[in-house]
Amino acid sequence: MYKEIRLAGSGGQGLITAGVILAEAAIAGGHEAVQTQSYGPEARGGASRADVIISDEDILYPKARKFDIFLALTQEAYDKFRADLAPGGLLIIDGDLVDPAGDLDAKSVHITATVRKNFGDRMPPNVMALGVLQGLMPLVSERKLLETIKGRVPPKTVDKNVKAFKLGVKLGKALIDQPAAPSNEADL
Repeated sequence: MYKEIRLAGSGGQGLITAGVILAEAAIAGGHEAVQTQSYGPEARGGASRADVIISDEDILYPKARKFDIFLALTQEAYDKFRADLAPGGLLIIDGDLVDPAGDLDAKSVHITATVRKNFGDRMPPNVMALGVLQGLMPLVSERKLLETIKGRVPPKTVDKNVKAFKLGVKLGKALIDQPAAPSNEADL
């Protein structure tokens, strides 16, 4: 296996942490992984992205070039990075925040709205986004992801994050056999 993943959105959505969690879980599961990140100078609201490469062999070049998976949680991220998705790659968008402009390959999930509805405004959508990714295309052990999440999030938020991850997995699995089209899972 060799997969390049980009998680992109804005500061405050927790995507850098999500990239670190994914890479750490991959390593804990016996894979090779590298994670790089980029973010604007703003603490919240500026552009951010985390790139992760997961492989069963040595990773000879640490920068991702054509992504097998691209998760976009903002319109700016989608517009800026959509062209970097490899042909046939998996495109996941936040259906409330990203207009894919007729991009029929997009898997639309209402990640941010579902997090807010179930867990409140103060919780970032990153862990649910990891769950959606895991449900659609498991790259690493779900058990290793949960262990890593528990070790990375603030202790008082562990239960909420585990529930958000599991709900994300459920939403991701629900999209597997559906054609790419806007979904309405925000009603959960």
